[in-house]
Amino acid sequence: MLDIQKIRAEFPILSQTVNGKPLVYFDNGATSQKPQIVIDAIAKYYQEINANIHRGVHTLSQLATDAYEISRGKVQHHINAKFTHEVLFTSGTTHGINLVTNGFASILKPGDEVIVSSLEHHSNIVPWQMLCEKTGATLKVIPMNEDGELIMEAYEALLSEKTKVVTVNHISNALGIINPIKYMIEKAHAVGAAVLIDGAQAVPHLKPDVQDLDCDFYAFSGHKMCGPTGTGILYGKEVWLNKLPPYQGGGEMIKEVTFEKTTYADLPHKFEAGTPNIAGGIVLGTAIDYLNTVGFENIQKQEEELLAHATKRLLEIEGLKIYGTGKNKASVVSFNIDGIHPYDIGSIIDKLGIAVRTGHHCAQPIMNFFCIPGTIRASFSFYNTVEEIDLMVEAVKKAKTMLS
Repeated sequence: MLDIQKIRAEFPILSQTVNGKPLVYFDNGATSQKPQIVIDAIAKYYQEINANIHRGVHTLSQLATDAYEISRGKVQHHINAKFTHEVLFTSGTTHGINLVTNGFASILKPGDEVIVSSLEHHSNIVPWQMLCEKTGATLKVIPMNEDGELIMEAYEALLSEKTKVVTVNHISNALGIINPIKYMIEKAHAVGAAVLIDGAQAVPHLKPDVQDLDCDFYAFSGHKMCGPTGTGILYGKEVWLNKLPPYQGGGEMIKEVTFEKTTYADLPHKFEAGTPNIAGGIVLGTAIDYLNTVGFENIQKQEEELLAHATKRLLEIEGLKIYGTGKNKASVVSFNIDGIHPYDIGSIIDKLGIAVRTGHHCAQPIMNFFCIPGTIRASFSFYNTVEEIDLMVEAVKKAKTMLS
C-alpha cells in the first residue's frame, strides 16, 4: 500500500491553492507534476556539471556525458530494449513520431498503405497524412465502437501485403482505453508491416516491455511520467534504425564531413544532431528511478481504485455520460452533461480549485464519432486521492446547477 500523504508531500505544487481553494490536479494526461527529487536534479545539473556532451575532454564535459549516457541506460533497462543504442533521446512523442515518418519517406511508394487507428492523438495522425501526401501511399483507419474500443475484425480486414506501417496508441489520451497492442503487432508483422506504438499515455501507468511486445518503434514523452518537459524517447529496433536515414543534419550525427561527402555516425548519434536537452535527458533518468521506487504495481493499484471511485461517483449525476466504457482502461474519465458545453463546466470548477482538461484533447476524430464538441477529461495519477475525486464531483454538481 502506498503512503499517499507521504507521496503528496514529495510534490511541492500539490500544496498550492488555486482561487483560494486547495489544488485538485486532474490534468495528468496533459502533463504530470514533478517530485522534489526531479526539481532538485535539474538544479544540480546546472549548478555542478553544466557542459556540452560527447565533444569535450575536460572534466565537466566528461561528467555530463557520463550522466547523460547513464540515463540512456536507465531507459533501456526500464523498457527492456535489447541494446542501449536502440534508445534515442527526443524532445517528446511528437518528435519521435516525426523522426520515423521522415525516415519512411524514403521507403514508401505509391500503392503502399499505412494503417492508423481512429483513437489517435493528432500527433499520430498528421505526420502520417503528410507522409502519405509526400509518397503517394494511402492512409487507412481502424474504426472504433461505441465503447471506444477498436474493432479488431475491421483491423484484420485492413491488413494486406500493401500494408507497410501500422501505428496505434498504447492508451487513448481522450478515453483512457488500453488497446490490445501485442495482438495488433503480431497481426501486422504477419503481413510484413512495421509497427510504431505511441506510448505517451501508457508510460506513466505501466512499464512497456518492447522486446515482449515486439514493436518496431515505441515513442513516449518524459513530462507525462514526472520528468521534465521537452524530453522524450524513441525506441527503435536496431535493424530499422539502420535502415532509416538521419532526421536532421548537423553536429554529433556525423562520422566524417567533407564538401564532397558526409558519412554518418553510428547509432544512436545518427539521429541526435546538435546539442540536446542535456539536463532534461539526465533528469528523465531521475524520474524513471523515482517511479520505480514508488513501484508500478502500487501505481496501478492506486489508479485502479481512483478510476473505479470516479466512475461510480460521476454516474450518480443525472444526465452525465462517460465516453470510453471499454473493459480495459487507464485512469481517465472523459464525460459530458446533457445540454451543457464542457468548457463551461471546466471554467466553473476551476474557480473551485479543480484542474481538468476540456475540449477535443487533440483527438477530433473521436469527438466527431460521438458527435460532440469535446469532453471534460479527468485524468488521475498515483498521487491523487478519492477525497479529491469527491471534491470534483461536488464541484461538477454545483456547476451543473448553475448552468441548468
